[in-house]
Amino acid sequence: MNAVKSQKGMSLFGVLLGLAVLAFVATTAMKLVPHYMDYWSLKKSIESVATDKSTEINTVGEFYSHVSRGMQVNNIRDLDLNKVLSVTEEGNVFRAHLQYEKREPLIQNLDVVMKFDHNFSVVKP
Repeated sequence: MNAVKSQKGMSLFGVLLGLAVLAFVATTAMKLVPHYMDYWSLKKSIESVATDKSTEINTVGEFYSHVSRGMQVNNIRDLDLNKVLSVTEEGNVFRAHLQYEKREPLIQNLDVVMKFDHNFSVVKP
């Protein structure tokens, strides 16, 4: 029974280890989350081609212009739209393929690579 009463909490080593793990997770999240937010913004901009009532998009050039404006609004400046997005027109449907990868340095010579690849079928408005 005395052993249970003497245990009061985590040791100094346990607290330091917990803080180190928390700092690693927070640092990793701060490096990865902005890239995923950019991807979600691009995805939303591409999907909004069919639902945006203010503009009528009928050509591939207008499609690229619409997505480019979405990138400007969301402050996505580190991607070249012509390299990451390919759009073809098939009748009444735009086929868009968004594909790119981002490399983020994590610790010295360790990098995290995020690959984004998504196909869209957007019906013309």
